Amino acid sequence: MIDLRSDTVTKPSKQMLEFITRAEFGDDIFGEDPTVNFLQKKCAELTGKQAALFVPSGCMANQLAIKAHTKPGEEVIVEFNSHIMNYETAAPSIISRVQLLPIKGEQGIMDVNEVKKHIRPKEYYFPRTSLISIENTHNRAGGVIQPIDNIKEITDLAREMNIKTHLDGARIFNASVETGISVKEYASYFDSISFCFSKGLGAPVGSILCGDFDFIQIAHKWRKILGAGMRQVGVIAAAALYALDNNVERLKEDHVKAKYFAEKISQIKGINVDLNTVQTNIVIFSTSKYNKQDFIMKLKEKGVLISSGSYEFLRAVFHLDVQMCEVQEAIHLISELF
Repeated sequence: MIDLRSDTVTKPSKQMLEFITRAEFGDDIFGEDPTVNFLQKKCAELTGKQAALFVPSGCMANQLAIKAHTKPGEEVIVEFNSHIMNYETAAPSIISRVQLLPIKGEQGIMDVNEVKKHIRPKEYYFPRTSLISIENTHNRAGGVIQPIDNIKEITDLAREMNIKTHLDGARIFNASVETGISVKEYASYFDSISFCFSKGLGAPVGSILCGDFDFIQIAHKWRKILGAGMRQVGVIAAAALYALDNNVERLKEDHVKAKYFAEKISQIKGINVDLNTVQTNIVIFSTSKYNKQDFIMKLKEKGVLISSGSYEFLRAVFHLDVQMCEVQEAIHLISELF
């Protein structure tokens, strides 16, 4: 099977597994796992933040950020198609008891004037806007990179209004290698940043949350409350370390595969692709010939797995476990259906 459903399907390489066997482990509840401690220190330095916290998933990282930045009854501004809005099971309303205010962006990018318009007035009968979250790259928009000038405008506005900011940087390294803008610079505009090791970086599990000392202390407590206090967790932190040291620059290869795939299938009559949105490793497309689920099943029968995107769209994601020859084979098999 050629698996293009997500970059989360990657398996640890032989080299990554060997690296794990050489790592040192301890009890992280006591703060004694040296591999976790080294990873957290490395990520804090990488993002220019004071501290970092290793967590099981990107969803947990985002939810801990919301919890640490807000109080019950407050409001968080997010983009309409963002991960926090669509794929985190209404967790902000459950864990933090806040509501989300979604703003419809253009290809996942919010306009600063729209953001400003939706910041709540100070009258007592409005919820307080306490946090603005931006997703970079933007999954549902097709891996679109948030323009740095737009980020500056929104975060400058937030600081003026005494509003915290969080960067859901699940795929921030994809943005960084494509633009040449460092992760540290991206992170510098935000009060907190999270990113995943288990997507394009190829680790089997894990994410990180970075911010100042007080913020991470609150997040650490809530990680425990939510049941994610982990013991010899260096066994997965080691995979994350290997991923950071070995799998960042190679993300460019995934971008090449995605752009090649998008260009070729755009030439097939009956397939629609906006090539302007194919900036990193995700391709969002649609077909006028098949029902979405029928197309997914027909392609699966031919040996290619893709996933459902938002609304009528389909999604193909490129990663280190997909070779260019497999990309070419997937294109051939798709063309056969048309």
